[in-house]
Amino acid sequence: MIQGTTDIAAMCVGFLGLFGAAATTGMPMWKVTAFIGENIIVMETRWEGLWMNCYRQANIRMQCKVYDSLLFLPPELQAARGLMCCSLALSGLGLFVAFAGLRCVTCFQANDRSKTIILMVAGAMQLSASFCVFIPVSWTGHVIIRDFYNPLLIDAQRRELGEALYIGWVTGAVLFVSAMLFICRKFPSDKGSFNIYHPVNLLHYKQDPNQAPMMRYHPLSMITSLSTPPNSFSTHTVIQSYSSRYDRS
Repeated sequence: MIQGTTDIAAMCVGFLGLFGAAATTGMPMWKVTAFIGENIIVMETRWEGLWMNCYRQANIRMQCKVYDSLLFLPPELQAARGLMCCSLALSGLGLFVAFAGLRCVTCFQANDRSKTIILMVAGAMQLSASFCVFIPVSWTGHVIIRDFYNPLLIDAQRRELGEALYIGWVTGAVLFVSAMLFICRKFPSDKGSFNIYHPVNLLHYKQDPNQAPMMRYHPLSMITSLSTPPNSFSTHTVIQSYSSRYDRS
């Protein structure tokens, strides 16, 4: 019951991470204009994303333009495009695989080992999606901070961390939590259940109703009775148990 609740919670967290990855990929707010020095007077805001850049001036609505060429982008944004698309694919595929491993799904119903393997594979996909989000977001943040303190750049070329980067860091953490919920589980044993048969229980005989009841002797009890003194407590116990059986008949 607890394991099934954990799997459903992992699915919900995984869907939240998938939505966060989609928002981070589509938002143009990766790099934002830094309002320092003379930029305060210009009153122009510029956003740079993975697919477009947007401008907004005072009393003018925001205008966006898609990048004309992929080679025009800096290296960190070029890598971010591919990694964020991989993150979306891995997260979505991981949730699809995890759905087949839920206890409420009839697929592989009688094999808990197969369901556990499926959920662990889904967790590995979620973990890979988490890394695919952390790498481009952290790389872009590092470049922004490095250029911000670069004395060779003018104030108009400096950028600040955009909202998409913060959402990306939170999304990476959410996907990591979802992966741990899928992976950290008790692996079922592959040894099947077996019955222990007593040698005396395997002895089957056919008894005549006109004869006295036959007794089945346990090998260990006979050895114990022969190895103990006649006046010992175990000997009296064995004799009393045998006499009680004859009295019943």
